[in-house]
Amino acid sequence: MSFGNDPAVPAHTAPGTSLTAARRARELARTVSGPAVDVLVVGLGATGAGAALDAAARGLSVAAIDAHDLAFGTSRWSSKLVHGGLRYLASAQFDVAHESAVERGVLMERTAPHLVGAQPFVLPLTPLVSRGQAALAWAGFRAGDGLRLAARTARATLPVPRRLSAVETRHLAPAVRGTGLRGGLLSWDGRLTDDARLVTALARTAAGRGARVLTRVRALELTGSGARVRDELTGEEGEIRARAVINASGVWAGGLVDGIRIRPSRGTHLVLRSGLLGPLPAGLHIPVPGETNRFVLVLPQDDGRVYVGLTDEPFEGGVPDVPEVPESDVGFLLDVLASALDVPIRRDDVAGAFAGLRPLLDTTPATRSASAPRTADISRRHAVLTSPDGVITVVGGKLTTYRRMAEDAVDTAVAAHGLGAGPSPTAALPLVGAASPRILAALRAPHRLVRRYGTEAPAVHALGARDPRLREPVLEGHPVTRAELLWAVRQEGALDESDLLDRRTRIGLVPSDRTTALEAAREVLGETLGSR
Repeated sequence: MSFGNDPAVPAHTAPGTSLTAARRARELARTVSGPAVDVLVVGLGATGAGAALDAAARGLSVAAIDAHDLAFGTSRWSSKLVHGGLRYLASAQFDVAHESAVERGVLMERTAPHLVGAQPFVLPLTPLVSRGQAALAWAGFRAGDGLRLAARTARATLPVPRRLSAVETRHLAPAVRGTGLRGGLLSWDGRLTDDARLVTALARTAAGRGARVLTRVRALELTGSGARVRDELTGEEGEIRARAVINASGVWAGGLVDGIRIRPSRGTHLVLRSGLLGPLPAGLHIPVPGETNRFVLVLPQDDGRVYVGLTDEPFEGGVPDVPEVPESDVGFLLDVLASALDVPIRRDDVAGAFAGLRPLLDTTPATRSASAPRTADISRRHAVLTSPDGVITVVGGKLTTYRRMAEDAVDTAVAAHGLGAGPSPTAALPLVGAASPRILAALRAPHRLVRRYGTEAPAVHALGARDPRLREPVLEGHPVTRAELLWAVRQEGALDESDLLDRRTRIGLVPSDRTTALEAAREVLGETLGSR
């Protein structure tokens, strides 16, 4: 994959990729009650933004809408990992495992190497991990390396798994209890800098290809030829006409199209301050006591926080905008941590928590019995379904395979509606900010910014050089600066404080931090949007 011949990839914004309030207003006016677009995408999570990019990259005219913001739903609540499909081997879902490994390689080596890198994980062999369990885990990690090979992902991208001595294990995971420790197993997987930033990059890349990315536009009713919509900022209603409609609204998909049954699964994460656990050169796989093939992940972040997750519990009832975290999930994750760590983590140490709902397709009989499978056992295969009136719905799957899900949905739209478009080019299409590792390493910007903005990092960094106030952190002890908030408003479509604090940055994952940063967010919005 070539990222361009010029070693000095421009650090400025790629043409047409800026998402602003003014652009939204212009394109919304053109779209509502205007000429029909080729494809209307409903939902701007990873799959919806991916579908918008896929269709636009094939030369189709595209409008993509969301009732809220980019990555408002499930796509901001993931484990921030790009999995290679290891867990699916254990349940004999070989096609899903291979697809996951392939898509992981696409992200790491071609489309988003600035956002996805290799993450080491240590599985400590504590007294609670039997030798049989250790042998099974080791066989799984070796099989995972086989998946990497089958997917043609380079060894330089994902190193080989290996066994660790007890001393090496404590070096990579100092918080692990040393008593009875037999050693550890080191494995590697893909890690996203941030899931919401991936969605933002997808949406901006789609916009650069001509897609109209319209947040705060709610679909009230879908048909095979368009949607009745409402601008959530003004309350005005209208129609968007389209030759094909793709419903990529995730856990809300069944509310827009009859006959779609979603069985959500809740995944909960805790947010800890990194000082609690000390240095963490690697993440941790902590086996869940009593389970054969289930782990809790401990994943250090670059903002002074650590994520601990995740649960896999069925969710019943109406789907909320923001899922609540039940105390039972918090207690479960703390209990698993206590089984392996020397450091006591108490309930008061939990700085924040978040839960996401996986949009799993319910294939059980309409009348469920007590023998209905656990959500943890439901296949993560995705499905593309077409309603009697022609609405195409894409459901299931997972964050790692968003690109393949989007491609399949657009393939269906092209075939069903006779749209003039060729095959998907997205497996080789770099997202905004992407470049080769060599070019990324040579950028004159802090490494943390390069991991978040890629080739645009120098432009973000330069904002602070022109205005010293913009170099200031938004809150003490957190690396995000006012320059990043300004960039989010000018380039990434942020319209309010929640966009800035909860999605363009993740400050809002800790409620007390969010409260402290709120004033800075309001000042940036007032100075930027108010001046237009």
